[in-house]
Amino acid sequence: MRPIRPTIGRRCAGATPTWVPTFKGGDKLTPPLALAFATAGGRQKLQCWNTQGIFRLIQSIPSPKAEPFKRWLAKVGKERLDEIENPELAMGRMQELYEKKGYPKEWIDKRLRGIAVRQDLTDEWKQRGTSNSQEFAILTNEIMQGTFALKVDEYKQVKALAHENLRDHMTDIELILTMLAEATTTKLHRDRDSKGMTPLKKDAKDGGAVAGRTRKDIEKQSGQPVISAANFKQLALKKTKRLEDD
Repeated sequence: MRPIRPTIGRRCAGATPTWVPTFKGGDKLTPPLALAFATAGGRQKLQCWNTQGIFRLIQSIPSPKAEPFKRWLAKVGKERLDEIENPELAMGRMQELYEKKGYPKEWIDKRLRGIAVRQDLTDEWKQRGTSNSQEFAILTNEIMQGTFALKVDEYKQVKALAHENLRDHMTDIELILTMLAEATTTKLHRDRDSKGMTPLKKDAKDGGAVAGRTRKDIEKQSGQPVISAANFKQLALKKTKRLEDD
């Protein structure tokens, strides 16, 4: 395999350079994005690749130094194929990852159960007339607003999260209420035989409202809010502090 040969076309004001990477066999890489950065030689446009592009670029490198990374990519790809054939492997690998991150076993059990409930719900959505991520996000926001009176992005702001997964930073009771809301929504879809975005959206709103009433009852009985600003980053800091104190 020959090394990648990028060629940059003539630059015009505000234009993005054209790359034509080639491989043996005529395959092409997705072009990188040209972004301007301040450098020692002045402001220059540098070629920036997304994660997929970087992986494909590394695969094209004939140097022996790239072999360990290529073997790792092959290993990850094989594991993914195994998980598609046997989903239990994916759940086991996921549990191991959470354990390595330091999550408590009791929390991990709830998180994995929540993933199964969520999968059940999204399967219903796919079968009942929704298929894209934007529609999934709209329905999810209906559920979250009904349960916690917050949209997903608003909830992430409460927990000081940026790109992290919100559910990976929920407390036990937050996870349980999310499961209740999504399991109820799934039941409503089936009982009402809802099809299409409008009926599904109503089910999501009603399912969230069920969990929302439960949340309010818990808060009334305990005298404490269910919604917590705590996240796993803070839990990790507490764990480190405990070790230092010991």
